[in-house]
Amino acid sequence: VFLKLFENLSSIKNKNSVRFWLFTTARNEVYTYFRKKKIELNKISSESLEEIGELSESNLENEFEMMEMKNLIINELNKLTVEQKEIYLLKEYGGLSYKEIAGAMEIDEELVKSKLYRTRQKLINKISKILDDN
Repeated sequence: VFLKLFENLSSIKNKNSVRFWLFTTARNEVYTYFRKKKIELNKISSESLEEIGELSESNLENEFEMMEMKNLIINELNKLTVEQKEIYLLKEYGGLSYKEIAGAMEIDEELVKSKLYRTRQKLINKISKILDDN
């Protein structure tokens, strides 16, 4: 809701009505959520509201797991050579193409592909060993 406010701040004519706009937008977001979940608004019960809480906890759990996985990847990346790490970060987090990475690092595009493949394989092997041990 706050992101929507920020995106639409210039289109709000009366700046004194921001509170009203926030309330209306939050309300519409709740209705949209219920429509997506196919929950009829007149049949909302305390169980429906508890389900929302459970979804939030589930999302929190997923976020925590993703953060743990990110930390595992970063730890393993730090064990690689600078070149391997740089290629991986440029591709996976920078979204650069093989050609762009090759140009930036002044190496052959095929070398980028092979180094990225080997780096991914190392990460997969190391992380799967860590996860298997847990």
